Amino acid sequence: MPLSVSARLAGMMFLTYVIWGSWYMTIGTYLTATLKFTGTQAGAVFGTTALASMISPLIVGLIADRYFSTERVLSFLFFAGAGVLWLVSEASGFSAVYGLMLAYCLLYFPAVPLTNSIAMRNMTDPKTQFPPIRIFAPLGWIAISVIVGSLGIEAAPTPFRIASAISVLMGFFCLTLPHTPPVSKGQKAGWKTILGLDAVVLLKDKSYLAFLVASVLACIPLTFYFSFTNAYMNAVGVVNAAGKMSIGQVSEVVLTLAMPWIYKRLSMKSVLLIGLLAWSVRYVLLAFGNADAGMWMFYVAIALHGICFTFFFLTGQIYTDSVAPPDLRGTAQGLLTLLTYGVGMFLGSLSSGWAVDLFTTVVNGTEQRNWTGFWLSSAAGAGFIFLLMLIVFRGKRAEG
Repeated sequence: MPLSVSARLAGMMFLTYVIWGSWYMTIGTYLTATLKFTGTQAGAVFGTTALASMISPLIVGLIADRYFSTERVLSFLFFAGAGVLWLVSEASGFSAVYGLMLAYCLLYFPAVPLTNSIAMRNMTDPKTQFPPIRIFAPLGWIAISVIVGSLGIEAAPTPFRIASAISVLMGFFCLTLPHTPPVSKGQKAGWKTILGLDAVVLLKDKSYLAFLVASVLACIPLTFYFSFTNAYMNAVGVVNAAGKMSIGQVSEVVLTLAMPWIYKRLSMKSVLLIGLLAWSVRYVLLAFGNADAGMWMFYVAIALHGICFTFFFLTGQIYTDSVAPPDLRGTAQGLLTLLTYGVGMFLGSLSSGWAVDLFTTVVNGTEQRNWTGFWLSSAAGAGFIFLLMLIVFRGKRAEG
């Protein structure tokens, strides 16, 4: 692959995740601390990302794969998303923010699989060439998290405006990407194929069925972290919380690079269970940490992100690829994405908002949140899923 192509693909990954990272970690703080939304309302807004993840396969399957070149579809999505993001920064009512965020997520989240697609289609050996390009995604997230945190704008609408400006830049940048015409132009595909539902035959495998159920359930406590960790850390006085949370993406980079070595030494079941156990440990640390002597607990909880994400979600993608027959691997990955990032995270968004309100009381007109109870409930949920997988899951050794 020519250096000019790899550089453009790396830049694409970097900017795509700069846009996402600009607002994703701090939106809970902005909604609850600045706009004064309830936990349930904030959770509903956060759930627009999951709704978009359920719908995005339709957009990708019906438009990018059949009618227009990928780089032009990406350009349109980022230009349109820039306008909607700016409107989000100006809105203040729940209905307006919810509607605008849903519209934006429907534009942004189809772009994520499209960036993976355009990268791999322009590589001669994706297995070896894609990981070094994909590393620029968390690097972009780290960069913008540090900037947002150092500027002290986590509770302001500014992150949305930053994301809007970078989206405009990205819209132009996409037009410089390699021309990637639609691969299925003129071909017909049913709704089952587009949604990945052809892969339901894999549910006959009891271990894989258990894995899918656990994956959906695991996304519920996972969403607790993404929805409210930044708001929690700001509430307890952590300085530059967004910047400190970028440690999680640093650990993700390190663990992603280490996974081939880990797969050669641990069984698939062991890797998955370690990932789930890390979620429980992370939430216990968040429950009992503080911004003073207990700050080390926060650092460890954040750093566990590499294990939490790669050991369960990345490994789950590899496990899915290993159990699916060659002709169903693509649709199986689509089904996994629909169930986890769609159904699971949608349920998690609603549950996390409900849980925040459950652990909130009003004293003399001021809201007081029992964050310890909130995080311990998350730890209990992750622990239940760990036990479920321990009992019913059977797996094979991961292949390096």
